[in-house]
Amino acid sequence: MAAEGWLDLRRRVLVTGGAGFIGRCFIRYLLAAHPETTVTNLDSLTYAGRLENLMGVDEIEPRGRYSFVKGDITDEVLVRRLARQADDVVNFAAESHVDRSIEDPSVFIRTNVLGTETLLNAARRGGVGRFVQVSTDEVYGALGPEGLFTEETPLRPNSPYAASKAGADLVTLAYYRTYGLPAVITRSSNNYGPFQYPEKLIPRFILNALADRPLPIYGDGRQVRDWLYVEDNCRAIDLVRLRGRPGEVYNVARGDERTNLEVTRRILELVGKPASLISFVRDRLGHDRRYAMDASKVRELGWRPRQTFEAGLKATVKWYLDNAAWWMSIRTGAGGPRDGADASLPRDGPEIENPA
Repeated sequence: MAAEGWLDLRRRVLVTGGAGFIGRCFIRYLLAAHPETTVTNLDSLTYAGRLENLMGVDEIEPRGRYSFVKGDITDEVLVRRLARQADDVVNFAAESHVDRSIEDPSVFIRTNVLGTETLLNAARRGGVGRFVQVSTDEVYGALGPEGLFTEETPLRPNSPYAASKAGADLVTLAYYRTYGLPAVITRSSNNYGPFQYPEKLIPRFILNALADRPLPIYGDGRQVRDWLYVEDNCRAIDLVRLRGRPGEVYNVARGDERTNLEVTRRILELVGKPASLISFVRDRLGHDRRYAMDASKVRELGWRPRQTFEAGLKATVKWYLDNAAWWMSIRTGAGGPRDGADASLPRDGPEIENPA
C-alpha cells in the first residue's frame, strides 16, 4: 500500500515526448527508481526527438516494462487508446525552440496548446489518476534585477513559444477546475545535461568551441538564467506526480543564477579554447532579461537539487566529448528522422531558453 499522501508506485505511466531531452531522462529515471512501474513512450520523432536517445532503456528494463509508440499528441484516436491503458500521463511533448516560434508560431500553437488539449480530453475520459503538465519559467515573462517568480506570479509570456506553453498551462488548470481532472503543473528553469539537442546554448557552444567556430551571444550576453541539471528536474517532476496536490503549480529551480556570458566563458575554459571565439550578435526579438524562481513549494514535498552547476557543466562537457558519434549524426543529418544538421540551427544566435 502506498504511504499516506503518495500515489501507488505500481502504475502505468504514459510519457509523451519521451524521445526528447528531458523526456528520455525522465523515462530512464522512472524505470530505475520504480521497479513496479511500466512506461509507454509516445513521440512523433520530430527533429529533436531521437530514438538514439533511448538506447540502453532495454538494459535498464529487460522485462517488458517499457514500450515505444510513434505518434502525434494531436491524434485523438491514438491518444485516447493509450490514455485508457494508463494510470498517469506526463506531458513533455512540445515544440520548445524560441527562435523557431518567432519564425513560425503556428506549429507551436498546434502542438503545445491543441496537443495538450487533446491529451487532457483523453485523460479525462480515460479516468487517469494524475496528469502532469511539464512547463517552463518562460511563461512568467521577464523579471527585474531583483526578486523571484512564485507560482502566484501572473503569466506574461513574451515569445510565441512561451505564450503557447502558458496557454497549455491555463487549459490544464481549467480541466482541473471544470472537470476535476487531477492535474498538476511543473515549471522549471533552464535545463542542461547529456543528450540535449545542439540548438540550445550549452551543447551548441560546446560543439562550436570544439570546432573553433564562433560562439554567438545575443545582445550583451548579460541575460540571467537559473540553470538546473536535467536529472534534478526529473526527480522533481516524479515527486510532483506522486505527491503534488491536484490543481497546483510547482516551480523547480536550483537558485543558481548566471549570465549567458558567464556560462559561455566557463564552457570555453573547460574545453581549453580562447575567449576570442565569443561573438556578440543582434539581440532576439522580445528577449527576456532575467528569469529566477522561488522553488520552496516543491522543496516542501522533499525535493532538493543534487548537482551543482560547476559539477553538472563539467559532466555535460565530458559527455559531449565522449559521445561524438551522437552529435556528429545530427550535424551531418544522418542520425534519424528530420535531423536537420547545421542548417536546422539558428542562423544569427543561440537558443538560450529552457526546453519544455
